[in-house]
Amino acid sequence: MSFPPLAPPASGRGTVVPNGSLADFIWFRTGGPAEWLVRPADIADLSEMLASLDPATPVLPVGVGSNLIVRDGGVPGIVVRLPKAMAKVSVEDGRVRAGAGAMGITVASAARDAGIAGLEFLRGIPGTVGGAVRMNAGAYGRDVSDILVEATVVTRNGAVETWPAARLGYVYRHSDLPAGAVVVEAVFSGTPGDPVTIGVEMDRIAAEREASQPLRSRTGGSTFKNPEGYKAWALIDAAGCRGLTRGDAQVSEKHCNFLLNLGSASSAEIEALGEEVRDKVKAHSGVTLEWEIQRVGVFPSRSREGLGEGVSDTCSEQALPQPLPQAGGEA
Repeated sequence: MSFPPLAPPASGRGTVVPNGSLADFIWFRTGGPAEWLVRPADIADLSEMLASLDPATPVLPVGVGSNLIVRDGGVPGIVVRLPKAMAKVSVEDGRVRAGAGAMGITVASAARDAGIAGLEFLRGIPGTVGGAVRMNAGAYGRDVSDILVEATVVTRNGAVETWPAARLGYVYRHSDLPAGAVVVEAVFSGTPGDPVTIGVEMDRIAAEREASQPLRSRTGGSTFKNPEGYKAWALIDAAGCRGLTRGDAQVSEKHCNFLLNLGSASSAEIEALGEEVRDKVKAHSGVTLEWEIQRVGVFPSRSREGLGEGVSDTCSEQALPQPLPQAGGEA
């Protein structure tokens, strides 16, 4: 990386890794490193670390990278990954409390076991709670905004705050959480239900995803948001983009709102393929597709000082992501 040196953040009780690899866990398995990859020990440790940073230092929370392109030049500043200790899930008074590092399937399973219906769609979102809360993730006709009661957030200045759902300003695949704020916990509500019935619905979602999405490929999930009145996949297909390639990047033939890394694609090739798809769809249908995958970091020729120009929003999959299709398969 060509970034000028950034003073290492206070290690506290967590871990701090310079030039920490992100491609090791990002679903595409591409992209440059984090200038500093930080895994805090707990909420207090995260709070202390953020409070100690220069306010100008960028902070990017990342979950499992299931809806994320990390550019090949890497990510300046601090990338925060929450540890397994911040992935605990419990049920209290008919509500599910989940650490932001927990996976959607874990939350859905806990709700099922407690007889809480309405959270089954989280089975279809292969990202973390933090990413789901930040991005208002959704699938199979429901969104996080339908079930969120409140979220605990560590702000960029280190303050620990509890935000009611209304404060997040949810719209489709977007919240008003500021850049650098890290979701650390969320409380979800549902309705009383039969665990067997809930389990059947979760199994249906799992089977539908397996049949219609390239789950066993290096992908980033749903690439573009569904424009109002349209399905992104249908616009992409109609524009002749199914199977389109650029280097080792490909538009999935199984579900053409997914981009794939066939083996050795760079992040630049994946992003460029996405832009080519957008151009072709615009030319064919007049509709401008909006990226759902978060694109973060810098191109290899750029330095940390140049972060502003030409670099998109650095909110991550906790992004991440993170969020996958609004409806299963190509529905």
